[in-house]
Amino acid sequence: MRRITLPPPGRRVVVRYLLPSGQATDALGMLLSADSATLVVDGKRGVETIAVADVLAAKEVPPPPPPRPRQAAT
Repeated sequence: MRRITLPPPGRRVVVRYLLPSGQATDALGMLLSADSATLVVDGKRGVETIAVADVLAAKEVPPPPPPRPRQAAT
């Protein structure tokens, strides 16, 4: 049994987990909640509910970089 240590809700995380097809994918976003059965991550793809049993790895990540300023067309 894997033990995944997560930060408290409200922190930005990346979670690698298995899809039903067996492929691994990542969820990157704000951790909304976590319990013994599920993690809920709010990212660019929307809110994802992930079964803890499918999680391969998870960790806290830094905030995203600020948006780059747009350059004026010349």
